[in-house]
Amino acid sequence: MTTRRNFIKKASIGSVGVAVAGPAMGMSAKSYRRIIGANERIRIGIAGLGRRLGAYYEPIAQKSSNVELVYLCDVMESQRLKALENFKKVITYSPKLENDIRKVIDDPKIDVIINATPDHWHTPGSILAIKAGKHVYVEKPSSHNMFENEILVDAAQKYNRVVQMGNQQRSSGHTIEIINEIHKGTIGRPYKAVAFYTNDRGEVPVQQKAPVPEGLDWELWQGPAPRRDYTEETWNYNWHWYGWNYGTAETGNNATHELDVARWALQVGFPNHASVEAKKRHFLEDGWEMYDTMEATFKFPEDKIIQWDGKSRNGYNTYGGGRGTIIYGSEGAAFIDRGKYVLTDRSGAVVREVDTASNEAGTALGGGGDMSTKHMVNFFETIRGKEKLNAPIDDANISMAMVHYANIAYRIGKGFDVDENTGRIFDRDAMKLWSRQYENGWEPKI
Repeated sequence: MTTRRNFIKKASIGSVGVAVAGPAMGMSAKSYRRIIGANERIRIGIAGLGRRLGAYYEPIAQKSSNVELVYLCDVMESQRLKALENFKKVITYSPKLENDIRKVIDDPKIDVIINATPDHWHTPGSILAIKAGKHVYVEKPSSHNMFENEILVDAAQKYNRVVQMGNQQRSSGHTIEIINEIHKGTIGRPYKAVAFYTNDRGEVPVQQKAPVPEGLDWELWQGPAPRRDYTEETWNYNWHWYGWNYGTAETGNNATHELDVARWALQVGFPNHASVEAKKRHFLEDGWEMYDTMEATFKFPEDKIIQWDGKSRNGYNTYGGGRGTIIYGSEGAAFIDRGKYVLTDRSGAVVREVDTASNEAGTALGGGGDMSTKHMVNFFETIRGKEKLNAPIDDANISMAMVHYANIAYRIGKGFDVDENTGRIFDRDAMKLWSRQYENGWEPKI
């Protein structure tokens, strides 16, 4: 509980840094971490070679990063081969191909694991890496549920690892600039944020039992999740929408980013109340098993509020962009997305507009761009002791908690109060979803 209060203290002063601690206590000789010098090459293994892979080419290939890509790891053979061909275009050597993330983690020469696996693998895989002495860059959502949300933070602290979530807008220059101005009072007292995501995703196939695709290690793909027969389309992107065994719905898939910007701007920690209105409203007979439309409301101390407007399958342009965050203050407002910010006064007149021409992907599948590159380089340089993390996991996982609260409220059909100091939920039904069912022997432990 003391730890959770410390998170809130960090959040309340807008801290985005974390010191790199010394060697972890209680680690075996095998897992004792190598000390990374200020100019030493960092050896990397990437686990998960799907659509997010494009974000890693530039930060790994550029000479100034001084890193070596040792492993490309994925449970699908075709993903490994495709990733190797793509990396051959930007680096002059060939990394090893591996099916099993655990073998990459066991290699004592590896310093860093980039965890870009599906959601249900994010915390379990990251904790395995942390316990083996690796630093971890874990893509969003960093956890599948609130149990994982807490123990990932605890593991990073216990083993003194550098752990950063892939909420790359924390490394966006124009976002940092306007958030700092908001904190200094440029729009008066900020009291409300509206975070949004709009997309026009189409129909999803209804799940049908099917042969395991050639080259796929279905057993390992399931990993921590309870075992089941393979169904067509599951291993690819549609696992996001096929129930709660693997994905975290659109809120975990995309709201993570904008809710994080909103909380950062308002300088708030855990909410004290969460509620949602959410439902599947499109293609009612298709295979999509979760909501595709959600409005969530999070209330905070000092009468601050964050709202989430997520429309996965209706492309109506409500806010002037596919995704972004609007911050309201007593003396003005600010619109922030991945490419620009627009600052207005209380009358709505534009005071300043900064358009960066950022190439960071928005609503398109996959992603990458200048923000992702900066975010990963910040991670590398923090390992070397030259910078501080822009999104340390203890702060990032407070934003992640909002994702889980929204999903829990949807699943139990009601809102609930939250302890703003600890993040615990004051509702028995909600607390039943604090964790999940794991395959026997796969529950993450620190």
